[in-house]
Amino acid sequence: MTTAAARVGTRARAGVEEQVDVNRAAVSRRRWTSTRTWVQAAVIIVWCLLPFYWMVVTSFRDVGYTFDTAFWPTHVTLDNYVTALSTHWGNHLGHALLNSLIIGASVTLVALIVGVFASYALARIEFRFKGIVLGLIMGASMFPGVALLTPLFQLFTNIGWIGTYQALIIPEISFALPLAVYTLTSFLREMPWDLEEAARIDGCTSAQAFRKVILPLAAPAVFTTAILTFISSWNEFLISSQLSSDRTQPVTVAIASFTGSLPHQVPYTAIMAAGTIVTVPLVILVLILQRRIVAGLTAGGVKG
Repeated sequence: MTTAAARVGTRARAGVEEQVDVNRAAVSRRRWTSTRTWVQAAVIIVWCLLPFYWMVVTSFRDVGYTFDTAFWPTHVTLDNYVTALSTHWGNHLGHALLNSLIIGASVTLVALIVGVFASYALARIEFRFKGIVLGLIMGASMFPGVALLTPLFQLFTNIGWIGTYQALIIPEISFALPLAVYTLTSFLREMPWDLEEAARIDGCTSAQAFRKVILPLAAPAVFTTAILTFISSWNEFLISSQLSSDRTQPVTVAIASFTGSLPHQVPYTAIMAAGTIVTVPLVILVLILQRRIVAGLTAGGVKG
């Protein structure tokens, strides 16, 4: 009897020790997974933010130390920002900022209006060749801008649009619209049909159900699409550099065309200062609205 009890006790202790080992292994795996996740996130953050950090550091350097490789700013000066905001160039930069706002707002507005209706049709209405239509819309965004530049330049020259706002807005809409359609279609496709059917049972027409039910529920996705579209339009350079004039050029082209006050010398530090002035508002905007942006990107990711 005593021997049997001892055997049971030994097995119990062995089972407990085995369970403790399993728990320790599980805790070790969780710790390793957590550490690996944090390391990967840190690498991605550094990789993405390092160019911006280097731009800001360079913007504070004295002109004579433009190519200094120190990680921290040395010979700090604000002269670069004074140059970027000086009378002539500052007025030109301010006008270019206004142009970028006009172009970005126009592209975003048109892309959202067309994208919302197109996305609703693709997500909620059954018709023939719907997959082909969506594929053609997405395929249009894959054409490289440099391949479209020559025909666009020739077309707008023939109709006298070179240097006008519409010559910059219309091509950018063709790139922004597929992004808007893809983002909104993914969200609307996962929205339950019961909401729309309930609105129709309550007496709403299709248009009223769309306006009073679908649009308010799709607000996070619409908001996210607007932010992404505006940033994409704000950063566009290739087409604007060839189709704009001094009156209509956006800020990306204005910064690239800045020659500075010294002959035969590229004003890298002043360009970095102007780039910082232009970039900081976008960074602040994204930081303030990051929760809404994430909510919009993940809103259609779960069914029901």
